[in-house]
Amino acid sequence: MYPLGFLPFFYSLVPEQGAVAAALVIPALVLALWFYAIATRSSSDHADDAPVHLPGSSLSHILPFFHRRFDFINQGFQLAGQAIYQFSLLRTPVIVLSGESARRDFFQAKDLDLNAGFKFLSGAIPMMPGVTSNLEARRIALIHKRLASAQTTDRLARLLPQILEDSRRTMDTWGFSGTLDPFERISELIFQTTVRCLAFTELADDPVKVRRLKELYDTLDTATTPTTVLLPWLPGPTAVRRLLATKRIYDIISTTLDERTQSGMARDDTPQMLIDAGDERMIIIGFIMGLLVAGARSTGTTASWLITFLSGHPQWKEKAAEEVRRLIAEHASHAPSSTEKHAATEGQDPPASLSQLSSTLSAIPLSAWDTQTPTLDALIRETLRVAEPHVAMRQYVPQNPSADEKGAAPLYLGGKAVPPGAFVMYPFSDVHLSSEVYKDPWRWDPARTEMNLKAPYAYVGMGAGSTVCLGKRLATLELKLITALFVLGYDELRAVDSKGAPLAELPRPNWNDILTCKPPAGSCYVRFGRTAADASPSGPPSSRTSSSLA
Repeated sequence: MYPLGFLPFFYSLVPEQGAVAAALVIPALVLALWFYAIATRSSSDHADDAPVHLPGSSLSHILPFFHRRFDFINQGFQLAGQAIYQFSLLRTPVIVLSGESARRDFFQAKDLDLNAGFKFLSGAIPMMPGVTSNLEARRIALIHKRLASAQTTDRLARLLPQILEDSRRTMDTWGFSGTLDPFERISELIFQTTVRCLAFTELADDPVKVRRLKELYDTLDTATTPTTVLLPWLPGPTAVRRLLATKRIYDIISTTLDERTQSGMARDDTPQMLIDAGDERMIIIGFIMGLLVAGARSTGTTASWLITFLSGHPQWKEKAAEEVRRLIAEHASHAPSSTEKHAATEGQDPPASLSQLSSTLSAIPLSAWDTQTPTLDALIRETLRVAEPHVAMRQYVPQNPSADEKGAAPLYLGGKAVPPGAFVMYPFSDVHLSSEVYKDPWRWDPARTEMNLKAPYAYVGMGAGSTVCLGKRLATLELKLITALFVLGYDELRAVDSKGAPLAELPRPNWNDILTCKPPAGSCYVRFGRTAADASPSGPPSSRTSSSLA
């Protein structure tokens, strides 16, 4: 229940003054009773196969879980002295896993509910009962089916030039040279392309509405606190901010849907596919509301770090550029070849502008982007390993409980018992940042041989087992196209500090930032310079320099 839901309820029972007082006092009393129950609960003996408990369940003990999750999880392993432990979020048990055996069991288990786990432990998605949360299993299955349909070969082939053109237009706003914060600007770019891929054409074509949606989703991120996650019904300023942001996102999407259906004008986009299939209105709205943030946030994090890594590793920028030039030579013969590009630097015909480059890349077939880009694949894979601070979250919900949930048998993961209803977490850092699996694990090296390890689930970048990222194909295509524009569209791409001086070393991804993995503010920027044709006087008459330094 949303916090403001109390007020109209009490208005129907008592006068206005009494309703306001009741709406504030009653939730406070419930909260006080909750804390009392936690404080006075008795400790019980646990079976030998139960995970060891971390000491303490008060707010002071669990606050780091929300603010410094990477540190909290690792310190938990140190305190427990075991590969599996549990702690309590108020009265809710949460079990944290590590190690090869537990990892294999986790990704192969069938009774772990991803949606329930993410909803409870994350909280950073717009929650509307019946729209994005509390959905019946058939509705969840339908949304997954529609997402798969949005990534068919035919659909992605039509989206490919649109993704490139949206990216090109966004990059044009940066000017021809300057300095940008990749964790702001590239995140905005990815949000634009995600709106294009998953939402209405009318929204994607309106930069003002796209910017407004981005601001509202950012509000959901900043308004996600321990209180809003654990006690979403409790009135408070952040809860109200989340509620209002969610309502405004809903209004934008629902209004656009209504205008589309009332006009009778069909468009070639993903929502039209749902409309034509006869899907319910709330399914269409929930599909867009939920997937916009899920896609844009994770893909935006990967894209921001990928370009940052390339700005600090010029040899890999050149390797990626050579691969894209080869694709152009093989599949877009009208475009300048690699030889012509290098000849341009010697005073001959200049290389294509960013606009021409976008058009040229659009001529490369989807099959080539899918199967003929080993260098781009390696860049994405290694970036996901080093800079995707994901913690897989599930709830053990037995599919066939004997009588009720309490009567169901425990689930064994890594040899430890998980009771029905408990939440389970597997931090990707357990394997991706393990020195036992990867040599010098914090080092970004797309050429590392460990990436071909045969060990079970040694790499889980976009999920593994029964829960692979449902938007993997679309996200991978977005990342490849944007990388291609960067490596061929910019002659200069260099990591610098806030004063513009080249960085001797890139900052380490901040895994405590569970949403974006951003490094400390002001620690890294990217200096860029367009290719010769775009920088020439004959280029577009827009601003030729820009600076996005904070």
